[in-house]
Amino acid sequence: MASIQSPMSFTGNLASKPTASDLLSSSSNGVCGVPLKALGRAQLGAKKRHFTVSAKLRKVKKHEYPWPEDPNPNVKGGVLSHLSPFKPLKVKPKPVTLDFEKPLMDLQKKIIDVQKMANDTGLDFSDQIISLENKYQQALKDLYTHLTPIQRVNIARHPNRPTFLDHVFNITEKFVELHGDRAGYDDPAVVTGLGTIDGRSYMFMGHQKGRNTKENIQRNFGMPTPHGYRKALRMMYYADHHGFPIVTFIDTPGAYADLKSEELGQGEAIAQNLRTMFGLKVPIVSIVMGEGGSGGALAIGCANKLLMLENAVFYVASPEACAAILWKTAKASPKAAEKLKITATELTKLQIADGVIPEPLGGAHADPYWTSQQIKTAIVETMDELVKMDTETLLKHRAQKFRNIGGFQEGIPIDPKKKVNMKKKEEPIVQISKTSELELRNEVDKLRQQILDASKSSTAEHPETGLKKMIEKLKREIDYEYNEAAKALNMEEKILKVREEVAKARNLNDSALTDKIEQLKDEFDKNLPLAPNYSSLKYKLDMLKELSNAFNFSKKSTNNELKLEINKRFKELVERPDVKQKIETLKAEIAKSGVSDISSNEDIKEKVLKLNGELELEFKQVLNSVGLQVVPSDLQAKEKFDAFDEEVNMIIDDVVNSSDLKDKIELLRMEVAKAGDTPNEESKSKIQALEVEIKQAITDAVSSAELKEKHEKLAAEIKATKSSEGSTKDDGSKVANLEADHSFV
Repeated sequence: MASIQSPMSFTGNLASKPTASDLLSSSSNGVCGVPLKALGRAQLGAKKRHFTVSAKLRKVKKHEYPWPEDPNPNVKGGVLSHLSPFKPLKVKPKPVTLDFEKPLMDLQKKIIDVQKMANDTGLDFSDQIISLENKYQQALKDLYTHLTPIQRVNIARHPNRPTFLDHVFNITEKFVELHGDRAGYDDPAVVTGLGTIDGRSYMFMGHQKGRNTKENIQRNFGMPTPHGYRKALRMMYYADHHGFPIVTFIDTPGAYADLKSEELGQGEAIAQNLRTMFGLKVPIVSIVMGEGGSGGALAIGCANKLLMLENAVFYVASPEACAAILWKTAKASPKAAEKLKITATELTKLQIADGVIPEPLGGAHADPYWTSQQIKTAIVETMDELVKMDTETLLKHRAQKFRNIGGFQEGIPIDPKKKVNMKKKEEPIVQISKTSELELRNEVDKLRQQILDASKSSTAEHPETGLKKMIEKLKREIDYEYNEAAKALNMEEKILKVREEVAKARNLNDSALTDKIEQLKDEFDKNLPLAPNYSSLKYKLDMLKELSNAFNFSKKSTNNELKLEINKRFKELVERPDVKQKIETLKAEIAKSGVSDISSNEDIKEKVLKLNGELELEFKQVLNSVGLQVVPSDLQAKEKFDAFDEEVNMIIDDVVNSSDLKDKIELLRMEVAKAGDTPNEESKSKIQALEVEIKQAITDAVSSAELKEKHEKLAAEIKATKSSEGSTKDDGSKVANLEADHSFV
């Protein structure tokens, strides 16, 4: 405040210069152009009054002109970027660890500790560091490929997540920010401006959050007031007039819902934007880069294409608000997030979003520049598609996108794409009860006998109905055995997770998903022999293979057709160039020797038998390729084989279930689980030693003198039978002894 003293004088810098008040004229006194100082003296006349006017000047910063004295013309974005108040932070933001990321931080801490120990001691810990880093990368990959909806919400709200201006300065060659709604205010929560990508100009607008607490307060935490939406509306009209395509970035918890905003017409401003966007004649692409909340997000989101970052969310109500309404507590937000279907993948399935933009492992804040380049690629590809449309097609495309959301009408066939997302009809649950192997063997033996009787008799009907029922039963049994094996190997949870991913995935040819399925399959197949029910499962698989082939074969053809097919295959084999050459060579050799009786010449006889064996082996392979297998005609010999096989299996089961070997198998399973995907040398040696011991124990059990004697005796009987039947067998007898074989998929 100025103090009035007497006599009149001016102190400080103002004493030598005319003041602003001196230059003003007083129209009220009818005097124009006369300085007040002179007027004062004239009024005071000869009477001298002593008073002084003094003012204390407050020290302030010198006004900073927006342009630097010597702007660098080579700066990214051009010299216009000097005008932007958005500058790099002087202090790097502190890393923020989310709750579900704490296991990763523990691994990271271990890596740092080992590196520090290596530096302090001078010892080489490179193997341990590499192993820990591999574990960290694998854990990071597993974590971020199986995120729950609430975890994605937390990532979308991450304090260090890149903002709208971060992305814009990364993807544009030039960008200039445009301010104000021309109605008295410039809302900092909404940023608009013109920029270029690959030489094409765009109008950018988006919600801007702060990068720290100070900026968040300045930007109102990305929650716009009516001024922000009116600023965006002004820029929409501007872009529509000049033909600039519009790109909007959505990242807001919602419009700012305070009393002042309501008084200024928050709802009206949003509604005006919604109506206007559907009439704009330029392409519009919206990108949800964080969280898109309610009408605050939709006010700049009525676009031809809505794209979402992988960890972004788009909702009508936040999970916390939904949980508070439905379950009366915000603690139920994880459940609410799952039910709301707010993630990018779910919204793409529902055709609300048109695509998902990938993020790096760890979220967009792990590599902001890479994320920005993915956004740039998506914008360019989408705009290339939209700019080809004429104005009428573009407007219809935008309107139809929103009219198709959730549209179902009775009596009209459902679109197959929508039908995929509808709730599937629940199938009746079939109770599975494990059948003993003995019962299955008896049932299968009866079916085998029926099949053989049907093949020998032309009048007998093939038992297709019984085969079909038995196949269905075996499939249920095998499913049960697989489930039991998965439980025993502690892999049930992994399998369920992969099944859920496959059910949710729109693209089943995704390389990452395919690799994961193959990896899980390999792991399961590798560990399957360690399952306690492996022998039972293998027996049932073999039975299913045999019966399914028999069933398919019975439906495939009649006996006459089978004979024609076999003769055709045999003819193809004999006329094959290499086989034909062997036969011709042998014929020439026989003719050259001049021997009339082949049996009298041992050398010729041996060559004939050798060629006969080769042809027989190759013909068996040909028959196997069409689903046929040559089996012994002697049923008694086959029964002996089955009995011997059963006896060997029983011995193996007894050995495996013995306490000593069972302990070794359990120890081996623990070592394999402990070693993981990258076992060290010590683990490898332990695993190999245990495998050798287990194999040796089983080999010793089946190599007993009694079993060897039985095997030799059985082999001698079969050999004697074959030699007696060899002279009388012809192609017809071989055809009669063919049985269907099945390849189980």
